Amino acid sequence: MKKITLMLLTLLTIGSMLSAQKITGLKIIENVYNRPAGEDQTADLTMSLINSRGDKRVREIKQFLKDSGNMEKKIMFFVAPADVYNTSFMNWSYEKAGKDDNQWIYLPALKRVKRISSDSKSDYFMGSDFTYDDLGDRQPTDDTHKLLREEEIDGKMCYVVESIPKEEEYMYSKTITWIVKDNWIGKKKDFYDEDEDLLKTLTIKESKVIKDYIIITLSIMHNVQSDHKTIMKLENIKIDSGISDNKFTERMMKRGI
Repeated sequence: MKKITLMLLTLLTIGSMLSAQKITGLKIIENVYNRPAGEDQTADLTMSLINSRGDKRVREIKQFLKDSGNMEKKIMFFVAPADVYNTSFMNWSYEKAGKDDNQWIYLPALKRVKRISSDSKSDYFMGSDFTYDDLGDRQPTDDTHKLLREEEIDGKMCYVVESIPKEEEYMYSKTITWIVKDNWIGKKKDFYDEDEDLLKTLTIKESKVIKDYIIITLSIMHNVQSDHKTIMKLENIKIDSGISDNKFTERMMKRGI
């Protein structure tokens, strides 16, 4: 009897430990959010805009990022074509929960830096399928996360997580993300509009390891309602090259690269 009791207690203990170790939707999204990508990054970004007829517009950008631990800064300088030359965009994302991103855009024709208001963050960035809000870092605590299932995509086992915004007036009613289990890379993300219809899908096509960091190098955002696509391709990537904080200022936005 004692042996049976001891065995039952052991099984119950193991079961409790396994239950305690079960991963949650929030923990998965936190792992994605906290995935290391180096202290700074420089890259050439090609943004290709393709409409429903297959017409393509290509924009070339020089991009700089820096993560100081409590804040991530990004600045983008448009270098081609001529109609967007010297346009720049800057984003500051904060680690502190509840603190919104700060964003600015410089338009050469106006010769001034404009702050992106919270009401404008649902606008699409430079004709792409990414909103201004998409270009920032959404904090895990901004949404309620639920692990729906596990599923395989392109030979990779993924967690499938549904995220519902806590903010009632947010532009998306929910998102569903496929996250690779062994590296915390988002493989696919569906965005649903305010009517809970599928609006667009972000697909990660390529990534590479640079200095032990996994860097996403090719992604496609497809607006399924308008059949418009934006392809983002990163090349000539440099990690931890020592970018100065002075790079991320309004003065630099006006000055350009």
